[in-house]
Amino acid sequence: MNGVLIIDKPAGLTSHDVVNRARRILQQRSIGHLGTLDPMATGVLPLVTGSLTRLAQFYTASQKTYEGTIRFGFATDTYDAEGDATTPPQQVNLSVEQVEAAAARFRGVIEQMPPPFSAKKIHGVPAYKLARKQMEVVLKPVQVEIKDFEILQVETDRVRFRARVASGTYMRSVAHEMGQHFGCGAHLESLRRTTVAEFTLEDAHTLEQLAELAKDASLTALFVHPRKLLPELPSVAADEATVARIRSGRTVNLPELSRARQVKVFQGQSDLIAIATRVAGTLFHPRIVFVGDPAPQLVNGNVR
Repeated sequence: MNGVLIIDKPAGLTSHDVVNRARRILQQRSIGHLGTLDPMATGVLPLVTGSLTRLAQFYTASQKTYEGTIRFGFATDTYDAEGDATTPPQQVNLSVEQVEAAAARFRGVIEQMPPPFSAKKIHGVPAYKLARKQMEVVLKPVQVEIKDFEILQVETDRVRFRARVASGTYMRSVAHEMGQHFGCGAHLESLRRTTVAEFTLEDAHTLEQLAELAKDASLTALFVHPRKLLPELPSVAADEATVARIRSGRTVNLPELSRARQVKVFQGQSDLIAIATRVAGTLFHPRIVFVGDPAPQLVNGNVR
């Protein structure tokens, strides 16, 4: 079973929890995700199954879009609503002008300190594991990019926002640092991811929908059509001889794609068989070859 499935992650589950549930529902072990969401956060969580888990390398730097709420008045140790308060509560009444001016400081390429409760490694150990043990967490600032940071609403101590960011950006840290800017403390109260790369909420399904359809129906309709994957790469449908060469890992001639650096190679309209890289002229070598059945179905409770 090879495919990409977009889950609308609920609050309270880790990304790994979602993967485990999908494994049970689809009766398949080979499932991964494209970009971790915090347990508190909801929204777009792309899952890759079967040999298409190898697509993950193309999404490590994917752009993401979020909508959420920052609450001002006190900071927390996790920088979000699930943590313990680290500053005494204060009454806050911010104006739109104040928040807009502060938001401008976070747009563009900035230096950001990751949260202590994060997956950043310290001598090979995730920071959150040290933080949970109340051990010292010493992290270094990293360069991130916030392409858009739009303030949607300001209401006394709460600010709704929409942000488009490069990979590796923590909106929890943005909330925390805005609280420091105003001297009143702040944390991320809610967060919903609306896009990851080319995947949107319109593509997403809940775990409940996945489980319900898995009982007695084909799952094909839930998977993103392979032609929609990696839209920045051109596609080509290969003939049988070319498919055979690619499946054996040999270089092939694709004259219609002489200017492309990498291409998606299909057998027919929907069977993605490889990502190939141009080596010279119109010659392409398969960088990744995908194998298996691209059309997952459940029949009488069993994967077919």
